[in-house]
Amino acid sequence: MIKTISSNQTFRTRLHPERTLTPEQIEREQAKLRAFRERCQPIFEKVKPQLMKTHYNWYLAVEPDSGEYFIGETDLQAGSLCRQKYPSAIPFVFRINETGACGTI
Repeated sequence: MIKTISSNQTFRTRLHPERTLTPEQIEREQAKLRAFRERCQPIFEKVKPQLMKTHYNWYLAVEPDSGEYFIGETDLQAGSLCRQKYPSAIPFVFRINETGACGTI
């Protein structure tokens, strides 16, 4: 039996090509995210040593305008605790470990 190969290939494209960001827009969004992280990082660094002893590998959601933080076993739990008190705030979530990140690349 001989297999036939179809030459009619359909190529996948973006679902919404009109939403494609320019490199300048991507850089602007990344700069905003870096600035937001830089506002949250000192709060995380201040509480990290004491929380590593009791809540290692849990998650810490930081709301930088108030300086408050919320702890949860999952990132969703920590984020939802923050949004309960500050509904319009977007928290930055850290993992309570040596690096503050969830994994390595």
